[in-house]
Amino acid sequence: MSSPRVARRLIITRGIVQGVGFRPFVFRLATRCFLKGYVQNDTLGVSIDIEGEREHLDRFINSMLDSPPPQALIEELHWQDLPPLGYTTFEIKNSLPEADSTHKEALVAPDIATCEECLKEFFDPSDRRYLYPFINCSHCGPRYTIARDIPYDRVNTTMDAFIMCQDCSGEYHDPQDRRFHAQPNACPRCGPRLRLLDCRGNELPGDVLEQAVSLLKGGRILAIKGIGGYHLAVDATQSRVVSELRNRKRRWEKPFALMARDLEVARGVCHVGPQGDQLLLSAKRPIVLLEKKPGAKIAEGVAPGCKELGIMLPYTPLHHYLLRHAGDLLVMTSGNVTDEPIVFEDPEALARLKDVADYFLVSNRPIFTRCDDSVVRVNPEFGMRNSECGISHSAPRTPHSAILIRRARGYAPYPLRLASPFGKNVLACGAMLKNTFCIGKKHHAFLSPHIGDLENLETLEAFQQGIERFKKMLYLEPDIVSYDMHPDYLSTQYALGLEDGISKIPVQHHHAHVVSCMVENGLEGEVIGVAFDGLGYGEDGHLWGGEFLLASPQGYRRMGHLEYVPMPGGQRAIKEPWRMALSYLYYLFGKDFLETDIEFVRRLDKGKWPTVKEMMDKKTNSPLTSSMGRLFDGVSALLGIRGVITYEGQAAIELESASGGTDEGTDTPYHFELKEREGKILIGWHGLFEGILQDLLLGTPTPKVSSRFHHAVALMTGEVCKRIRGESGQKRVVLSGGVFQNVLLLRLCEGILGREGFDVYIHHKVPTNDGGLSLGQAVIADRQYLPQLKGAK
Repeated sequence: MSSPRVARRLIITRGIVQGVGFRPFVFRLATRCFLKGYVQNDTLGVSIDIEGEREHLDRFINSMLDSPPPQALIEELHWQDLPPLGYTTFEIKNSLPEADSTHKEALVAPDIATCEECLKEFFDPSDRRYLYPFINCSHCGPRYTIARDIPYDRVNTTMDAFIMCQDCSGEYHDPQDRRFHAQPNACPRCGPRLRLLDCRGNELPGDVLEQAVSLLKGGRILAIKGIGGYHLAVDATQSRVVSELRNRKRRWEKPFALMARDLEVARGVCHVGPQGDQLLLSAKRPIVLLEKKPGAKIAEGVAPGCKELGIMLPYTPLHHYLLRHAGDLLVMTSGNVTDEPIVFEDPEALARLKDVADYFLVSNRPIFTRCDDSVVRVNPEFGMRNSECGISHSAPRTPHSAILIRRARGYAPYPLRLASPFGKNVLACGAMLKNTFCIGKKHHAFLSPHIGDLENLETLEAFQQGIERFKKMLYLEPDIVSYDMHPDYLSTQYALGLEDGISKIPVQHHHAHVVSCMVENGLEGEVIGVAFDGLGYGEDGHLWGGEFLLASPQGYRRMGHLEYVPMPGGQRAIKEPWRMALSYLYYLFGKDFLETDIEFVRRLDKGKWPTVKEMMDKKTNSPLTSSMGRLFDGVSALLGIRGVITYEGQAAIELESASGGTDEGTDTPYHFELKEREGKILIGWHGLFEGILQDLLLGTPTPKVSSRFHHAVALMTGEVCKRIRGESGQKRVVLSGGVFQNVLLLRLCEGILGREGFDVYIHHKVPTNDGGLSLGQAVIADRQYLPQLKGAK
């Protein structure tokens, strides 16, 4: 008979508890607490069957919750008391077989940057893994990109082909070793290897690492296989090779990402600051957008005309070696041809990049799932409204936070946990630009890594492949598919082409933006949603984008919007912002604007003017838009900042940059006219452009004009929200859409709204651009489907 002091508990943990050293941690903790039993992975998470004195069990559970492994996140922990069985040891058991695959809910950890312990071994000549580029342990290395299935065991990863040698196996089974149950564990004797190939696929003899360094120093372009795909790398200080990379990749002006040897090097070229330090050094290792220092010693072609640089620190052993020996700064741009997804399979890399790269640094460790680098922007003025793992919006304000621009490596596939579970399995297909998809299952929304712009067959195939792999890992088929209302989006066409048994629900673009921000902030009920972006298909058939909604997941009312204006040339007006400037001026002043003595008019191609005028007059290929993004484009072109773009958002980005981030403009900001029409607030911009033209005629400096424009938009946002509050009583405001990547505008809007007594919510877990749209689509479709289902009964 067992002692009354002895108890047994079956403990169930859910969250990021696989692939983060959680079972070895449990083993060591149980041993220290004098407990017996076992721990094992299953398709739901980690189960612990454990017994011992009650006091020791309580201490075990408290320690597990208080001090889990650095990359673990325990979302749920509950236990059941059972009769003691008299266990005599504690062990890690093999994973529980799939008794019921429909209950696959274990979360795969994101990929983790190389830890300090592994780096010390990597550079230690006496260590058996000296300069082994695949060194890892239970605290670092690839996770998501090598996982084929769950539970996260070696047999379910791309490492299953590599049989551990005796030494590695000894580490794997030693409870005191850092590699105890580290699934990707390997060494030079038994693990993956590097090869160096020329652009025809021929292997080069000699030391691979030394040759790679020599080639980079010699001004060659290397395609380097990483954790989630290929990078194209060159020495960032050599202007010739940077220019050559641009020509070969056909990426004419969009900034390249940089990788710096260490934080000191990053500080030498950028203003980093405390939040920048934290982001650069985090295990996620995103690309961080930071202000460039004057005189930064990099080639001008890295980020031509930009005041910011995208910079990251090494996150694989190979990166650390190259940055230590080949130069302090390397361009590390995604391994693709412009507009295509990142390449991640070796044959595909050689086929698609043979005309871009001179040499290929490849390995025989397969990547199962592609995953690009994440991109964040430091937001020095605003804090997260939520804790990283909670959903309460009453969490204390953190003074420095970041805005996610692209959510991928290091963040994906970690899901968002919802307070209210999905009633059905949902697939949300996202938008066209910056596409992601989202799968909703029970309490979790699984947002895919960044896929790219769905504008070609290659990206569509990556989108479809990603969906199939998520479905396999989560073992589900969707009951509902949601999609954007725009009929020409490939994501919409994909959704509509699915089998007839799936319920298909269209979701308005800006409604999805607002709800995505509501979900990550844990908001229920109605909010005032401010959705500013490039464009989204509206219910009236026009292209929306400067929207004020009264919204909830169940529906929305359009309360106000920017006045419509033609987009002469349709999509060409996006790539040629001068068309938008011309449209605003012609709409307001007729052809008399041609008599205005400003630089924009003087430089206008008078040969194109009659054609554009005819388009607008006859309403041919000139769709109407209420887009805030197009307004930013038009002002940028009018100020002579950017009349033609080479990458998405360039005109608006440079308009923000032109302001210098200053607060000038509060003295005499421009004004919008707020009018009532058909029960909505119609936001006119006549006064705005009159003010801008007056400043241009007076020779007012461009930074001051840009700053005044930003202030005018923020003040207008506050005024419209006050009117909506007066009608609805609602004081919670959600800011979403790609325009809010603009930190100056975001800072101004939150400041003005806060002073007016509003509670303001912004994105911090998913991108505010279209990369976060699928989250909103998933939740809206689920909430709207359930009432339909009840009504059908």
